[in-house]
Formats: sequence, C-alpha cells, structure tokens
Amino acid sequence: MKLISYNIQYGYGSDGRYDLGRCAGLVDGADIIALQEVERHWLRTNEDDQPAILSSLLPDYYCAYGPAFCMDASEKREGRVVNRRRQFGTMLLSKLPIVWSRLHSLPMRRTLRPLNTRNAALECMIRTPAGPVRVFSLHLAHIAAEERLEQIDYLLAEHRRAPSDGGPWSGADDERQRNWTNGELEPESPVAAIWLGDFNMEPGSAEYRRVTGSMPYHPGAAYIDGFVDAATVASEPGPDFHTHEKIIDGRLAKRRLDHCFVGGMLAGRVRSVTADVGEVASDHFPLRVAIDLETPGIGSSLAGR
Repeated sequence: MKLISYNIQYGYGSDGRYDLGRCAGLVDGADIIALQEVERHWLRTNEDDQPAILSSLLPDYYCAYGPAFCMDASEKREGRVVNRRRQFGTMLLSKLPIVWSRLHSLPMRRTLRPLNTRNAALECMIRTPAGPVRVFSLHLAHIAAEERLEQIDYLLAEHRRAPSDGGPWSGADDERQRNWTNGELEPESPVAAIWLGDFNMEPGSAEYRRVTGSMPYHPGAAYIDGFVDAATVASEPGPDFHTHEKIIDGRLAKRRLDHCFVGGMLAGRVRSVTADVGEVASDHFPLRVAIDLETPGIGSSLAGR
C-alpha cells in the first residue's frame, strides 16, 4: 500500500500561489493520505471549506478531519445567525473505509512570543488486508523541543493504552431499543499503528529518540509497543532525502521534518520511503511510504480489542 504524508500549508505554495488543486494532484493515487495544515473559513484562503474542497477533488476516498482549534466565524444574515466555525487541523483520506476516528488535542505551552498554536493528532482505524491498523495524521509544535517532548509523551501513553481502552464502545448492547451500535460488533482498537505527519523535528534529536528509543547495540530493534522510523528500515534513501527547505542565517537548510513511524510489528513490512523534493505546492515536500499491508499476517493476537 502507498501512504503519503503532506503538510499542505493550507494550499499556499513556496511560490506564493494558493492552489488546493495542486496539492490534491500530488497525493491522488495513494491508498492512505495524511494531510496537515488544513483549514476552514479563514480570510487568507477565501474563507474556503478546505476539507470539503479536498474531498470533492479526491472523490475516491473516505475522509476524516480533525480541527486542532475551532473558533467562531458566524455572522448574521437577514436577521438570522449563520453558524460557522473557523478551524485549523489535520485530515486523513483512505481508499478503505475509516471505521472510527478520534481527535487528540495535544499539550500546549502558552507563549509571550512568538505566536504559538494548538496542535492535534487525528487517529483513524482502518481495516487493511493485513489486519486493523490505527493510522494517525499529526502535527507537532514548531516552537521548542520541550513542547514536542510533552506531546510525544502524551501520544505514546495513549498508544500503549489503546488496546485496553478500546474504540468507540465496548461490551454488549443490552438496550436494543436505543440501537447504540446498529447491531455491529465492537470495533477493534489494535496495537498496530502508524504515525504520519509534520513532527517539526530532525532525526537524532531528543524528540526523535523519544519516539524510536536509543539502542546502539541493536539499531534495527523494534519493540512491539514502540515505533520505528520507516526510513531507517526501508532501502536507504538517497543523500538528498529531505522534506523541507528554509533559508536559515543566509543559507539553505534542507531538513527532514516529516516522518512515518510504524509500530514494531510493522517494521518488516516497510518497502520504501521517498520525498517529492522540489515540488512547490507547499513549503513542505510530500513524504511517500510503501508498506506491505496487502498480505495477511499482522495477526489477531496483536490486534487488541
């Protein structure tokens, strides 16, 4: 299966042009698409409903949207209140149905300066041919490592609790007249998980090591309840592998800020990791991951309930 993570910078390219169609064209065809910096009803983007536009541009996909923050954008027209919310967050699109989803509002530290914003992780459970997997589209803080470390600790704790916490509901539906479950069985909340997103951190940083661990004697080791950088277990990416470019202190900095981390049991299924270096539809480049989720074998013992 082909996965893409892409921070679309709300449709603004590095050339200064606003064009959601360019972003959609780059990601179309992947099996699972994780997008960051997707918004609704902001003046800078013509007050567009970007999740709705992206869904119409990518009609072959199921989708879920998770706003990191949600503010009033309502107005009165002809004496009536027209309710609207101004939102900014992450989105996930999948060619397979998204069985359930939930949004994690991540820890945030208030700043005096510069501007800081709330971040979130959108979690979506998808039943792949290899078994159920929880796939995340997430965006971590851009301010400081301390804030990112708190956010990663939160996500790791949620990840390890997921199988025992369960999904949208658990137990038998005894109140049949209320039809809580539509007659469905309890949905899975598996151990298997994939994190895709803009982490605002580079390989080797303290935040990166918090996700992957530090195992100098066994660099390829993978804990069942931990994560592995897909790029380290795929065929080695080229020396110019990066996902973001920025002028820093007068020099062009090429950084890998966007990542795919896979649960330990999925490490052997990663086939390749690349980036569309040079694309101008955003200030980030799309990150592409090929992973074998077509072959059964994740195993019910790892799925969790």
